[in-house]
Amino acid sequence: MREVNYDKYPATKINGNIVPKWSGILSLLSERLKKASVLAVDFYVGVNEEEVIGKLSELPTILFINTRDLFKSESVIKEMTERFMTEDVLFGYVTNLELEDYFDSFKLSEARKKIARTEGNVIVVGTGAAMLVDAEATVVYADMARWEIQQRFRRHEVRALGIDNRKEAVSLQYKRGYFNDWRVCDRYKDRLFDRVDFWIDTHVVGEPKMIDKETFFKGIEETVKSPFRVVPFFDPAPWGGQWMKEVCGLDAEKENYGWCFDCVPEENSLFFEVNGVRFELPSVDLVLLKSRELLGEPVEARFGKDFPIRFDFLDTVGGGNLSLQVHPTTQFIRENFGMAYTQDESYYLLDAKEDATVYLGLKSGIDKDRMIEDLRKAQKGEEVFDTDKYVNKVSAKKHDHYLIPGGTVHCSGAEALVLEISSTPNLFTFKLWDWQRLGLDGKPRPINVERGKCVIDWKRDTEYIYDNLVNHVKETAMGDGWREESTGLHPNEFIETRRHWFTKPVVHKTNNSVNVLNLIEGEEVIVESPTGKFKPFVVHYAETFIVPADVEEYTISPYGKSVGQECGTIKAFVRF
Repeated sequence: MREVNYDKYPATKINGNIVPKWSGILSLLSERLKKASVLAVDFYVGVNEEEVIGKLSELPTILFINTRDLFKSESVIKEMTERFMTEDVLFGYVTNLELEDYFDSFKLSEARKKIARTEGNVIVVGTGAAMLVDAEATVVYADMARWEIQQRFRRHEVRALGIDNRKEAVSLQYKRGYFNDWRVCDRYKDRLFDRVDFWIDTHVVGEPKMIDKETFFKGIEETVKSPFRVVPFFDPAPWGGQWMKEVCGLDAEKENYGWCFDCVPEENSLFFEVNGVRFELPSVDLVLLKSRELLGEPVEARFGKDFPIRFDFLDTVGGGNLSLQVHPTTQFIRENFGMAYTQDESYYLLDAKEDATVYLGLKSGIDKDRMIEDLRKAQKGEEVFDTDKYVNKVSAKKHDHYLIPGGTVHCSGAEALVLEISSTPNLFTFKLWDWQRLGLDGKPRPINVERGKCVIDWKRDTEYIYDNLVNHVKETAMGDGWREESTGLHPNEFIETRRHWFTKPVVHKTNNSVNVLNLIEGEEVIVESPTGKFKPFVVHYAETFIVPADVEEYTISPYGKSVGQECGTIKAFVRF
């Protein structure tokens, strides 16, 4: 068994002001109320409102306002959001609503008047609280990462924006968050950053921590000027495997782990280690605040405040095949879901055991009408879909790279550890066949044959995939102790990848694009600035890390146990 050196809790270390526990937080806020009698505690949706409101109610106050009481009725909000929620169990349409749309204008006006004429302490709590108060008020923000919100969905613990949907299926809660609530809250928070005096971390119930504005922005500035990692999260899957348990040091008692999301900044967290204490915040805050420095000016011009590159693991070692699937074309995802760009992907095999396979593209000469009919019958349970009859089954080995532009039928087979290098959208998988298997909830997972048939590119046949999608590796540069290879991606995709093999330092340039890398070979490497722009940054095997565009130039060298051995990295950046 290998020695585990994968860091599950990466953090930006800073000095600053941090207050742990509710007793300390309430004491500090009580002192603030003596100086400014109005306190607004704003929430991201998904915060445990009962916990936070219950504690804040212990503060001395004359007037206590919960913003939920100022919202429009649930029936009005459901009608207002209906067109974004749609009737589909999985997919909605990206909202254009703003937080202001949720408030009853009369109730909001009356609440503001009541605050203005109240002599004594006023506390406003809930999403949108800062909208009610003037510039003299103290503003506190209780933030929340989307990954933790999803765990709370599964436990049916938290309410949506303006409605109580805790009893709904988890997929419906997630859909409302993804297509509506999170986007509304992100747009609102993006306007609020400069007004917030204190930030509260309530990711762990009962263990809050609070930092001040200066400490928050210090952490943001320190993170964006150096290579960094987001906090990875791991999740089981119906097809999940055992590889990550050993390599990443996960709980061996769990049945499996299928996913690791190690670079999905819209959903991951960041840790600031403040005076030795970890403070958790959504990594999307960094994207919203520092999009140009992080992404690079040309990337920001193209994608706005969206982080466009996603790295994650799919572990099928000792597990099963993923569902046979296809992702939509750009036109389809725009017209049907309101997304700006589609879910183009690639599979980089970080590891592969004997008999590992990848299903990719359709066999030449198949009858597409018959295939769709067979998929429909399989969906109804009338027959078992003969995947090998229609789909190419490619023998896979370690360090293979398979390119999967939208419209390509594909899935990983068992016995592989796949590093997905893809565009950020990660919900838009049209499952065609799921191998007669149930989801983790004991129910069949949704199949989307009818949507899938609208986006399948039937020209992606046997000849096409071997000519264009399987291991398109070419050497692009070499030097003393290193060589560089291009491994993709497909011309339809906006991501470019470069693989480096090295025993000596390799110089990298960001070239006005954020760089995302993974250490694919070697125990550890060190990332350094030739000009001392940032502190040396150590990366371990299988860890994904992000290099902001503003870093401009950096070197990667074997380090520690890897000195004298050949190491490897795979790097992704936006193609211009």
